[in-house]
Amino acid sequence: VLVALGRIAHDAALDALGPDFSGRTLQVACAYGDFTKTLFAQVARAHGALEVVDALPIQIDNLRAKLPRETGVRTHVMDAAALEFPDARFERAVLFFLLHEQPDDVRRRTLTEALRVVKPGGKLVVVDYARPRPWNPLRWLMAPILALLEPFALDLWRNEIVDFAPGRGVAATKPRRFFGGLYQLVVLRRED
Repeated sequence: VLVALGRIAHDAALDALGPDFSGRTLQVACAYGDFTKTLFAQVARAHGALEVVDALPIQIDNLRAKLPRETGVRTHVMDAAALEFPDARFERAVLFFLLHEQPDDVRRRTLTEALRVVKPGGKLVVVDYARPRPWNPLRWLMAPILALLEPFALDLWRNEIVDFAPGRGVAATKPRRFFGGLYQLVVLRRED
């Protein structure tokens, strides 16, 4: 069930990033499944470039093993909260289920950094957990699981993603909720 739910969030993230995938796209943190492979297919059709960063070399190695050698995806071992790219390098960026892994201060720096490297007018698409609706049976199942295995995820139950973003120079869409509110998608647009 969670795999099917993740696929819907995956497709929604691609829709929010597109339809124009020309220029440079940044994926901050490797994602499980085939998200990067599908993202790269979109980028390649538009003759764009895709770069992926992750703090863990093993995640980069796992990603490279999933992709054909000739894809041209550039990978970097890099801290999401201290990106080593110049300002305004990318047309768009995506954080796909990363923020729930980070404590509050790191989450804030990650969003600030991702927005810094996106060009003015560019967008940052964020998909992550959210507080499920009271009627959602997954609410009662996920709360203790997240408390045990992903304790920072519960921050996203208490606060909106936009609450962690820098306050100035950023416009945000209303969160799009999936699966009775368990997942959310937010688009942050850099204004300056």
